[in-house]
Amino acid sequence: MFTGIVEELGEITAVENLDDASRFRVRGPVVTDGAKHGDSIAVNGVCLTVVEHEGDEFTADVMAETLKRSSLGALTTGSRVNLERPMVADGRFGGHIVQGHVDGTGAIVERTPSEHWEIVKVSLPAELSRYVVEKGSITVDGVSLTVVEAGPDYFTISLIPTTLALTTLGHKQPGDPVNLEVDVIAKYVERMLGIQEGDR
Repeated sequence: MFTGIVEELGEITAVENLDDASRFRVRGPVVTDGAKHGDSIAVNGVCLTVVEHEGDEFTADVMAETLKRSSLGALTTGSRVNLERPMVADGRFGGHIVQGHVDGTGAIVERTPSEHWEIVKVSLPAELSRYVVEKGSITVDGVSLTVVEAGPDYFTISLIPTTLALTTLGHKQPGDPVNLEVDVIAKYVERMLGIQEGDR
C-alpha cells in the first residue's frame, strides 16, 4: 500500500517495447536504496514490480492491461516520473490509502497560477465522477491530493510550491495525460450499499 507522498522525481532511462508489454528502466536513487527483486515501487501512481536492480536504476515489466488503463504507454526515454515505495508498517500515514491500481486517465485542462499556489483543472472520465467529492482525496500521477471542486467531467486541485517543485505535476501542460486513482473506500461503500439494496 502507498500513501501518495512522492519520494522523488525519477527518470525513464530506457523503454523496451515487447509484443504485449513494455519493459521500463527507471532511475531513482532514493527508491532503489535497498531494493530487491519482487519489491513494489509506484511509478506515476502505478504499482510496478522490480524485475532487476542495479545501482540507482531498476527495471519493471508493464503488461498490456496496465498500458491500456494508464498513461505509462506515453512514457519515453527521458520522461520524468513520480516514485514512491510502499508504506512500512511503522511509517507515517502522510496522504491517504493508495493502492497503485489506476482507475483511469484524465488530462490537464488548464492551470491558473497565483502568488503562493496553483489551481489545476483535470478532466475526469464520466464513470469515475461519482467517486470524486469536494474536499475528498484523489491520486493524480501518484500524488495524494485534495479535491477543491468536483464537476461532472472534471475536478480541480490546488498545488503548493513543494508539490510543483518535487513532482511531475509542476511540469505537466494542458493536454498532458495523468493517471487517476479514486478513493478506494468510496468504491467499497458503493459496493456494500448496492448489495444491501439488492437484498431488500
